[in-house]
Amino acid sequence: MTLIKSISGIRGTIGGRTGDTLSPLDIVKFTSAYAVVIRRMNPAGSGKIVVGRDARISGEMVRNVVCGTLMGMGFDVIDIGLASTPTTEVAVTLAGADGGIILTASHNPRMWNALKLLNRRGEFFDKREGEEVLRIAEAEDFEYADVDHVGKYMEDLSYGEKHIDMVLGLDLVDADAIRKADFRVAFDSVNSVGGIILPQLLERLGVKHVTGLFTEPDGNFQHNPEPLEKNLQAMKTLMQAGGHDIGFVVDPDVDRLAMFQEDGTMYGEEYTLVTAADWVLQHTPGNTVSNLSSTRALRDVTSRYPGCQYAAAAVGEVNVVAKMREVNAVIGGEGNGGVIYPAAHSGRDALVGIALVLTYMAKTGLKASQLRATYPAYQMAKNRIDLTAGTDVDAILARVKEMYKNEQVNDTDGVKIDFPDKWVHLRKSNTEPIIRVYSEAATTEEAEAVAEEIMEVVRGMTK
Repeated sequence: MTLIKSISGIRGTIGGRTGDTLSPLDIVKFTSAYAVVIRRMNPAGSGKIVVGRDARISGEMVRNVVCGTLMGMGFDVIDIGLASTPTTEVAVTLAGADGGIILTASHNPRMWNALKLLNRRGEFFDKREGEEVLRIAEAEDFEYADVDHVGKYMEDLSYGEKHIDMVLGLDLVDADAIRKADFRVAFDSVNSVGGIILPQLLERLGVKHVTGLFTEPDGNFQHNPEPLEKNLQAMKTLMQAGGHDIGFVVDPDVDRLAMFQEDGTMYGEEYTLVTAADWVLQHTPGNTVSNLSSTRALRDVTSRYPGCQYAAAAVGEVNVVAKMREVNAVIGGEGNGGVIYPAAHSGRDALVGIALVLTYMAKTGLKASQLRATYPAYQMAKNRIDLTAGTDVDAILARVKEMYKNEQVNDTDGVKIDFPDKWVHLRKSNTEPIIRVYSEAATTEEAEAVAEEIMEVVRGMTK
């Protein structure tokens, strides 16, 4: 069964039986439930919903089902076509819409697709709102509009340009400085919408020398679309050959940003946010936020600036955004290359990340490798503990917390144990009987070792 329903949306593989995969009937039910919740949230709203999609092969089919269903629920649809996730988020607010749906399975392979749900601020639903969508979809508790109140459909492909206008209008983005730096930039857009918008962004930023990899937005991903080093051999080879100052890699919906240094070494996805935050904090001191499974380097860099404080949020973009509002953060995000810069909008945005990083390099004259060397060097390990069905994971995590009570412990989302020179974060899965174990230390070996220590403790509890 590959149909996964969660508070952030619904995703699954295309083809198969209703209820087992992402079938047209499941799309109709979920979209209808979303429309009910949106109308309750905005009883006097505009009656408009934005729909954007990445370049997946199934995208046109899913788009047609979603748009038709929204119209059947009485909403006017603004179809912005092939568009990144951040572009769709920006479009919701610019259009004065009541919400938006992004059709993307993010970094999942080509046979997957998904519906990601936005509120009128262009932000993801919170837990309560998402649970209500799931409840209504399960109960099929919705009613369609009569013939006189069916919604209208319109297509508006201008929002990519408007998104770029917004990025170039940021105070800390300097296109003139970037133009004068005469950078040679490579990018990998994995056969999706990054192949459309990244060349436009780089041209507007004044980058004249650009090499694109996998730029055709046809959904036939030429490598695993998750921007991890093991999937990015073509970019690594290109950068090792020389002739480029920096390489950018995005996922299919362009909300994650990974980078390569001029020598072909990967910059480290965890350090995309760290670098953007460093540039922002130099000019607008304030607080920062990342999730509990992100690198400690953001905390370290934030502490360099007087009066600036770092705060940790539960994993998930909606949780990071909520914590950012709570502490009035000037920048935040997630260690998977997700930069959230409220001066632009409250969503992960690779375009914002690219513009901030290029400006930083242009203004300082630093190479990518030199910039990376200014930050603490940490290495992360990711493991999992497989458990038998029915295991009381919450009880296990409570016992771990008690065992390590003399250390700095955060139980906001699972249990994170902060040692002076390393940390371990344990989180239970909501879909399978496992505990995810993330750890970080000065070396990969140390990160693996501290994870193994904690995992042995957990295994001892399950014998």
